[in-house]
Amino acid sequence: MDLARIQTVAEMRELARARVPRMFFGYVDSGSWTEGTRDRNAADLGRILFRQRVCRDLRDRSLATTMAGEAVAMPLAIAPTGMAGMLWPDGEVALMRAAEAAGIPYTMSTFSISSIEQVATAASRPFWFQLYVMRDRAFVADLMRRAWAAGCRTLVLTLDLQILGQRHADVRNRLGAPPKPSLPVVAQFAARPRWCLRMLRAKSWSYGNILGHLPDVDGLKRMAEWTAGQFEPNLGHDAIAWVRDQWQGRLILKGILDPEDAAAATGLGADALIVSNHGGRQLDGASSSIAALPGIVDAVGGRIEVHMDGGIHSGQDILRARALGARGVYAGRAMLYGLAAGGEAGVARVLAILRSALDLSMAFCGHTGIDDITPDILLDPRAAGMQQGVGRI
Repeated sequence: MDLARIQTVAEMRELARARVPRMFFGYVDSGSWTEGTRDRNAADLGRILFRQRVCRDLRDRSLATTMAGEAVAMPLAIAPTGMAGMLWPDGEVALMRAAEAAGIPYTMSTFSISSIEQVATAASRPFWFQLYVMRDRAFVADLMRRAWAAGCRTLVLTLDLQILGQRHADVRNRLGAPPKPSLPVVAQFAARPRWCLRMLRAKSWSYGNILGHLPDVDGLKRMAEWTAGQFEPNLGHDAIAWVRDQWQGRLILKGILDPEDAAAATGLGADALIVSNHGGRQLDGASSSIAALPGIVDAVGGRIEVHMDGGIHSGQDILRARALGARGVYAGRAMLYGLAAGGEAGVARVLAILRSALDLSMAFCGHTGIDDITPDILLDPRAAGMQQGVGRI
């Protein structure tokens, strides 16, 4: 199928479903438990209506702005997503290249299939790196050292994965990187022969940032055991302070959903925070990101830059988040749908779809510059969650 004919992220999602094994599509697409929070992210965004304006000069439009002090062509970054390299050979490199071409940041995950060094070799500009604080602090410190040596100057520290939410699809589909051989797994792969042939070109089939970088981890079995025991359930402010002391560049805190946590984050030396419920993959029944956004913007009072992720599937979604106070947003699933469907070209097509809709929707609301966007473009800002505290849509 010609990717240029795809007009929506929903269409790209269906093509992705048809092109990769069920376990990897399920990993991208699913949420935790009932998947209610995952669905709420998108549904609550869709309920926010715009004020359409006319008789305006709509020439010379610009989406250019900054995120965390870095110039961006539009207020969007590619979110950190694990296992991208299982959707497409060297998938993280493809994501990075598409982001570079679009003039936006690519955020590489700790649990990428390609390594930091592999992505850096292919990069022509600095990318961002996402970090989990693990129990093995020496390894975490070395990850930061490697990211800095690779040219990364912005670190995104994830706070909401101290423990792992239950994702039923991953259990049913026997997810693994690489998957453990079994008849159900072989059947999944046999159903996607083109994916199998394509993946023969992949440089890595497991977590490239881990395997080969630990002295006592010399095989896939040992790596799986090490990884399973590394999530840090005691992730307090002292751990964040430790990261701040170790990291010389910009620091962004990801996974904040409550105004009290946001207010506390302003004193931790970070440059920005990301309002996020981990794509609905952790606490099922939590607030959508867009509903929480206004209360968090109010709580921090401009002392720290506020970003958002969760449910960003259109340019209109980016505009809604910007109107409610987000300096920029992150898209994860939408980018992975594009990657699974067509590699770098698929990601580029998704970015083009988002950019076009953002540009045109901004114009329909009567504006020519993204930095001029305020809650006034919304039909009813209060109904969109602009009251005090955590927003309710």
